[in-house]
Amino acid sequence: GTGQADLGIVGFHILSSLPRLFRGNEKYENLTRPQSIEQICDNESLNLGLIQKKTYMNNTLKMTLFWVLAIIITLSAASYQRLTGPTHPKRVSLNINDINYKLKLVRSHNKEADCPIKFEIPDQTITGSISYRRYLTNDQITRVELKREGNMLVGSLPQQPPAGKIQYYIQFNKDGRALNNKEEFSAIIRFTGSVPTAILLPHVLFMFLAMLFANLAGILAIAKHKKMVLYTNLTLILFVLGGMILGPLVQLNAFGELWTGFSNGKDLTDNKTLIALIFWIIAVVMNRKQQKPVWIIVAAVVMLAIYLIPHIALGSELDYEAGKVVTG
Repeated sequence: GTGQADLGIVGFHILSSLPRLFRGNEKYENLTRPQSIEQICDNESLNLGLIQKKTYMNNTLKMTLFWVLAIIITLSAASYQRLTGPTHPKRVSLNINDINYKLKLVRSHNKEADCPIKFEIPDQTITGSISYRRYLTNDQITRVELKREGNMLVGSLPQQPPAGKIQYYIQFNKDGRALNNKEEFSAIIRFTGSVPTAILLPHVLFMFLAMLFANLAGILAIAKHKKMVLYTNLTLILFVLGGMILGPLVQLNAFGELWTGFSNGKDLTDNKTLIALIFWIIAVVMNRKQQKPVWIIVAAVVMLAIYLIPHIALGSELDYEAGKVVTG
């Protein structure tokens, strides 16, 4: 009786373990069992989504790098043009008893008033004078002593008509001894009329954006990016607004002339604007039906080269004898 009972218990345990044995093979069966069409589609959708996300991230990163490069090029060109232009103050140094004074000689004045001249030199024993006459005239040289106002030596240059110029030089003295030479501390200043902010501000903004988009379009063209045509079109629109519409209005208010470029004068600013415009029109036309990046690259290079030319080199100038504004 006891042996039969033991066999019954063993048999019961064997039977009860069979379901666990079958369940243990489910994982293997899932791996070896063919996937359904729905499962295959789900996996393909997941893979496609991952690929699209990776592609989007790569394109976003590339576009960001293109923007950064375009901004760097634009800011560098603008800074170079500003620092090398004929209206940027001339920097000079005055060394007195091992003390080096960094001074600036103004070369442009856009207010309808006398141009103030100021130098910060704390040494009370130092005096100075300003000598000047109208540019390219036989006027007698006028010499005026600079006045001491605390740490400042101050003076002024008389107001001139728009595009009028004055050639001047500064002489500093200490105990009757000259501290500088005439050539180093001389400059030519040009006077302009006041330009309304409503004209000047959008002009500067549109021209800056046109240069930025031009550089970006050129970079995208080199990379053969599909958005190169978009930024080429935007460049032309901004350039027309800033350079061909607002630009002449700025010049009209500053010098009394609307256009002094080709066919009407030799103003370098007007002529380089016209040349750049022609190249961008060609780039837009050549890319209307089919992308031709080479034309965009050429237009961008021409734009950058022209932009590096000082903004008012060979600009408007008042001929005092003739009583009119001339260019070149």
